[in-house]
Amino acid sequence: MPVTLKLGKDKSALRLDGQIDIASAAELKQAMLDAISAGKKVSLSLQRVTDLDVTAVQLIWAAQREARSAGIEFAFDKREPQEVTASLADVGLDVCLANENQN
Repeated sequence: MPVTLKLGKDKSALRLDGQIDIASAAELKQAMLDAISAGKKVSLSLQRVTDLDVTAVQLIWAAQREARSAGIEFAFDKREPQEVTASLADVGLDVCLANENQN
């Protein structure tokens, strides 16, 4: 399963594995909506991702915006692969990754 969501006491932890593309878009979208609707910090781990297509990047961007507009912290794991951070930086999510890596 490429998308895993664990709802914890203090945060909703999302983990993506392998290739995240249009085939897993519906699953990713639902998991992100579930994480945000829990009302707790959303933590997204991309450590095990081998590829993110544009659909996945758009969903991550939209989820981050939705969480922040709802006053929910949205944080990336601090150990993301360089290939993944490069894809995210291409769409402007590098600022969020840089902020997370400073913590």
